[in-house]
Amino acid sequence: MNWNLSDNLFGFDDPDSRGQRIFRRAFELFICYGVLSLAWYWGLYTLRIGDVVLELGLANWLDISFMHGNSLPIWNAGLITAMIVAGFFRLGKWWYSVAFVLLLFQYAARFTLGEIPHSSNLVGMGLLGFALAELFFPERTSKGRFALGFSYFFIGLGYTSAAISKLVARGITWPDGHNLWMWINEKAVDEIARSGFVELNVLQELALSNWWIATAFLAIGLLTEAFAWLIWFKKTRIPVVWGILGLHIGIWITMDILFQLSVMELLLLALPWGAFTDRFWPEKVVGITQS
Repeated sequence: MNWNLSDNLFGFDDPDSRGQRIFRRAFELFICYGVLSLAWYWGLYTLRIGDVVLELGLANWLDISFMHGNSLPIWNAGLITAMIVAGFFRLGKWWYSVAFVLLLFQYAARFTLGEIPHSSNLVGMGLLGFALAELFFPERTSKGRFALGFSYFFIGLGYTSAAISKLVARGITWPDGHNLWMWINEKAVDEIARSGFVELNVLQELALSNWWIATAFLAIGLLTEAFAWLIWFKKTRIPVVWGILGLHIGIWITMDILFQLSVMELLLLALPWGAFTDRFWPEKVVGITQS
């Protein structure tokens, strides 16, 4: 097995094909879609915020209150939209970088009420990857390969760091079934407050009926996160992506928490779409070319 990270993540010297180019472009299009959906959702929500309760992100260093009590979040979302469109159509190399900075302001303005989200992380880092690619890689093929590899690296780093954080905080006792019981019951309380009743699904009832089963669920999730760094390597990449998808499905079923954009991105990365395209729309494999 080749353990060279550059070869596995970026493969700058690997042969290229039509399918791979289409896949990289499709991945870029998804990141653009994710950024725009977040920018407008956050912008519209920020219009309802009057006070800064918790400084988050840029708000730790800048007074973000100027983003509240006016229509600036909507103007910012509009600017982000223009930057993303310009970047996607290659109208300049700085547009993705500007969009990334503006998105940080949108994020800081939206999450000043004490809520810290996770679902936007993969999309945000994906945008950063494309921004860096535009700045530092002159060849079109190299840009796409770097941006895609950057996302693979961050996914592995992010999920593995999550496992390490859990172990640092609680040690090997973190995957204790009682914790899952508490989280399921907390979500049940939220559902009762929202709709007036709660109906547990089969997986929740199974976890609540046996401590060992609940503990096994958490242990499997922790192990999945701990070995997420294997996504950095081509031979283990697809199984790891499916494992992380399974982790998110488990979180969704047991705790009713779904990181939609993260799941969509993982689904996009879970299958060799480039190889499928080459099979049904073949092209002679060539060396690195500009596209």
